Amino acid sequence: MSLSVEKIHADVAELLGCDPAELKPETDLTDLGLDSMRIMGLVEQWRTEGADTLEFADLAEQPTLGHWTQVLTGSTA
Repeated sequence: MSLSVEKIHADVAELLGCDPAELKPETDLTDLGLDSMRIMGLVEQWRTEGADTLEFADLAEQPTLGHWTQVLTGSTA
């Protein structure tokens, strides 16, 4: 998988229109306005960037940056 922690944070921040530094691992991204359509868009984007087995439910069930980072990279950073 080619996704880095920085890339994940940057992609999410870009969608939300904020600085990646503002995003905390425990923040519920749906509280910041990330809806299911945007999550699906990220799933599609990240699949093309190497996360071949990523499913919508992997992200939607626990919409926090920390969880997503763990799912995508195996790291909790």
